[in-house]
Amino acid sequence: MTRGYRDRADDSLLTLLGDLPELVRNLVTAEINAAKAWVSRTAKDAGMGSLWFVIVLFLLFWAIPVLLAFGIIGLASWWPAWLAALAVFVFLLLAIAVFAVLGVLRFRKVVKRENPGQAIATDVRLMKESDDDHR
Repeated sequence: MTRGYRDRADDSLLTLLGDLPELVRNLVTAEINAAKAWVSRTAKDAGMGSLWFVIVLFLLFWAIPVLLAFGIIGLASWWPAWLAALAVFVFLLLAIAVFAVLGVLRFRKVVKRENPGQAIATDVRLMKESDDDHR
């Protein structure tokens, strides 16, 4: 099946050049349509993936209290219930403190990093200084 293509071997150079704007327009239109289709498919897949993660987070939200209750009940078989609950609470506070410190350290690293805008400004400043030195 030829799909509407024709043999252009016998066409003159001027004929081929005259057809060039239409061919470029068709190519640009085809690329734009392909990009739209890709964005549509990607957005749909990302949306469905996000939905699955929301479901996972919802289930995890309810699984954590169940695990904590399990720990309290398990410890309550050896200790009084109030002491078991207090021990689990202290464990949670320690975990919160550790993760908060890790988060603060990570954000400090991010703040110290030079962003692309600052890098461009530094490059422009250096170019201006070197240009002023050569004058």
